[in-house]
Amino acid sequence: MKRLLSVILIAALGWSGYWFVGAKAARNGFEQWFDARQSEGWLAEQSEISVAGFPNRFDTTFDDIALADPETGVAWSAPFFQLLSLSYRPNHLIAIWPDRQQLAFPDQKIAISSEDMKASVVLGADPSLPLERSNLAVAALGLRSDAGWAVAADSLQLALHRAPETAHSYRFALSAVGFAPSTATPLSNGHPLPHRFKTIEADLVAGFDRAWDRRALEEARPQPEWIEIRKAEIVWGDLELHAAGRVTVSPAGYPVGEITLRATNWREIVAIARGSGQIPPGVLDAIVGGLELLSGLAGNPQRLDIPLNFRNGATRIGPVAIAPAPRLVLR
Repeated sequence: MKRLLSVILIAALGWSGYWFVGAKAARNGFEQWFDARQSEGWLAEQSEISVAGFPNRFDTTFDDIALADPETGVAWSAPFFQLLSLSYRPNHLIAIWPDRQQLAFPDQKIAISSEDMKASVVLGADPSLPLERSNLAVAALGLRSDAGWAVAADSLQLALHRAPETAHSYRFALSAVGFAPSTATPLSNGHPLPHRFKTIEADLVAGFDRAWDRRALEEARPQPEWIEIRKAEIVWGDLELHAAGRVTVSPAGYPVGEITLRATNWREIVAIARGSGQIPPGVLDAIVGGLELLSGLAGNPQRLDIPLNFRNGATRIGPVAIAPAPRLVLR
């Protein structure tokens, strides 16, 4: 019995020593990371870094955290942020955000609110900490910009993991429930759309020029080289929009390829676009004329299959350029 007690005592002391050494190493490592960012010209501040969770967890809390990248002008601040891990699985992290935080860009500031925002993150066993998979879940999400827009969602789920297509490809899945824009948009017949979207779902795979790892935060974001939309669906009242296709991304960041949109009750979608004022009336009239022709050829006046072709920095329907192509550059 004494021998057994001795073994238990030695094991307990050994494990305690491992935890305290690991906790100190974690705290020192994070402090050095903040110091390194400051030496590069970042705003990288926190009032305290504490590590708790003895004996089986390393739970690190950053109080009054603020980060700002001088090259992109993107900044984030929060009253606290937590990274939790099991002491025997330090590469599997749980990230926890507070109910209030702020994200700032050069042209606007966005206040973020939520009732519960957590993510599970699994990193590879490499000093660069490559991202293997992650799942983000948010309850009662609210975004409000000082530029005048706001959106909300009852829940949001985002999952990603490394995909086998190429060395640096990742699969993304998105689902939002109860997504609501700032205000309902009236339809052409005068009836408002429902306040909340019925469905927002997406499933896509994207290839990047390098892996998502610690350099994505410390240096620069990986840039997309190709994107395959396997499924994208938005249902808002009677309006339905589906998308699928694949594009490559030019060195300048412009997509090249084709994505097919399937629009149900597309005339109402046009009415929304007209009411937004974002597309010049003359351009919109030309688009409507082409869509009328397509719907007549398809034999279904309520549903359209629209092939959007991207080339030379323009978005085209057939040979007609309807808008500039989006620039897919991650800042």
